[in-house]
Amino acid sequence: MAAGNHDNDEKKGDEKKPEEKKEELKKEEKKAPVETKDAAEKKPEEKKEEAKKEEKKEEAKKEEKTAEEKREEKKEAAEKKEEAKKAVERREEKKEAIEKRMEEKKPANGEKVPYKFLFVSLEALIGDLAWQVKEEGNEVKYYIRDKSEKDVAGGFVEKVDDWKAHKDWADVIVFDDIGFGQVADELRKEGKAVVGGSVYADKLEDDREFGQEELKKVGVNVLPHWDFKDFDAAIEFVQKNPGRYVVKPNGEAQNEKELAYVGQEEDGNDVINILQHYKKSWAKKLNDFQLQKYAQGVEVAVGAFFNGKEFVGPIFVNFEHKKMFPGDIGPNTGEMGTSSFWAPSNKLFRETLERMEASLAASGYVGYIDLNCIANAKGIYPLEFTARFGYPTISLQLEGMVSPLGDFFYALAKGEQYDLKVRKGFQVCVVIAVPPFPFTDPAAFRRYSEDAIILFKKPNLEGVHIGDVKYVEGDWRLSGQSGYALVITGSGQTMDDARKQAYKRVENVMIPNMFYRTDIGERWVRDSDMLHMWGYLY
Repeated sequence: MAAGNHDNDEKKGDEKKPEEKKEELKKEEKKAPVETKDAAEKKPEEKKEEAKKEEKKEEAKKEEKTAEEKREEKKEAAEKKEEAKKAVERREEKKEAIEKRMEEKKPANGEKVPYKFLFVSLEALIGDLAWQVKEEGNEVKYYIRDKSEKDVAGGFVEKVDDWKAHKDWADVIVFDDIGFGQVADELRKEGKAVVGGSVYADKLEDDREFGQEELKKVGVNVLPHWDFKDFDAAIEFVQKNPGRYVVKPNGEAQNEKELAYVGQEEDGNDVINILQHYKKSWAKKLNDFQLQKYAQGVEVAVGAFFNGKEFVGPIFVNFEHKKMFPGDIGPNTGEMGTSSFWAPSNKLFRETLERMEASLAASGYVGYIDLNCIANAKGIYPLEFTARFGYPTISLQLEGMVSPLGDFFYALAKGEQYDLKVRKGFQVCVVIAVPPFPFTDPAAFRRYSEDAIILFKKPNLEGVHIGDVKYVEGDWRLSGQSGYALVITGSGQTMDDARKQAYKRVENVMIPNMFYRTDIGERWVRDSDMLHMWGYLY
């Protein structure tokens, strides 16, 4: 019974539960719409809030980006302003120096008299210097022998067809290459003021063996070297004396830059292969050459101007970049660019070029002379002389010179000592070329480069130096046939600053098919450490 009653109670409880549930459901239903509405009302607000937060984040990002852009623009504007300021200062310095020189040279009647310069060239190498001297206010006449180069520098300076007819007109006669030694010596004997050339200096560059022997006479270290006129003898020599050698043409063949070869293999097999190839292809042209023992180290050149009696002004330390492509890859070009600095006398100069002072004085040489060397921990070993203006070296030197050019070269030619003022810091130059450079191919030049226009994005010619260029009807155009177009220079307190300025100026140039190296001056980081460690720059 009890159990039966219990079951009934459970049923009654079960019967009440649905009613209670219904009541509860009703209550829940009443609440639900309110809660759902609240939730629905809250979601858009939350979304709006989140959207606002996102907008603020985006705005903050934009503001940050805008601020960064403004900082960059401000920095760039400051750099441009500083560069413009420096350009103005340089112009003012030169202007003041020129005015001072003109004032000193003013005759009794009060008129200012400029110097008269006659530039004489075989292959139109010196056009940039002639133009810069003219821009100072001096009178300039320019003679070019080679018919194919006669239009070079046309429109920039006055041309003449017979330089000898103007030798008495000139205050200073300037020869731009070796080969003028005898005539330069004769003109000096006549009392003419001449820059460039002497028989002795020509031979220093043209005859490698002679140059090395002259260095040995004055106690300068030289690398072992052997001269040959026969390929078979040279091949036999390397076979009997395996090692790394540098093949260097002598005489006129030195102008064929692609013939110079630096051996890479310790057994000399690559040099043997090169000589065998030259025997087949170049036997008639390359009949005098030198094998020089290869030496590892820093390639560095030291140069200075000579007034016929002694060295003048600071010395010029420079680093040539001879190969065509960045990383020193490709054919030899002579130079694709150079990094440099002016300096007081140092060990590099004292142990090499300075020892040649008495010999140069005895020959009466006047002009620039440069000695390219290999330096290492064991010593400094001169490789070759450049007894003339260097190209593009002279354009690079102009970047650093502050003294009036007319004054300086007049004093130099007259055998006078001169306090040449130069900029502190470093200079870099970059050669801009077009096909067929560095090769001689008149047909390729006519096809790709002849009369091509040179344009500048901005009308700023600071650091722009002419190569084989002419000025026609308001346009700069390529001329000659070499493809050697422009030299662009830059200066700075550090080598990196000089590089940046030079390459910024390069970016301003537009020439169809132009090319240039992008790494001029980069190796200074390593080279300077080594040269300072060995004590050669003090």
